[in-house]
Amino acid sequence: MVGMPTVLVARQSDGTYAVKVRGARSETTHVVSVPAGFAKSMNVTDVPGEELVRASLVFLLDREPATSILPKFSLDVITRYFPEYPTELRGYLAS
Repeated sequence: MVGMPTVLVARQSDGTYAVKVRGARSETTHVVSVPAGFAKSMNVTDVPGEELVRASLVFLLDREPATSILPKFSLDVITRYFPEYPTELRGYLAS
């Protein structure tokens, strides 16, 4: 996608992930947590946490601007807003 923001993910010492989304005109920051057992429930236990968070942010960016993404959230809340997340996540991990 032309103009897709860059998503940078870094694991923090407390187990959360610091995420920067850099677009052409803006930059947002987010703190993302991955609940225990989340990767297993999504059938992606073979995926590093950083990649799981990155793919999840790209999924969100396909649906809303970075400025609309919560500044702090847990990956398990995504399905509240986007019920297709569990079925589409694997495709985002492959890209």
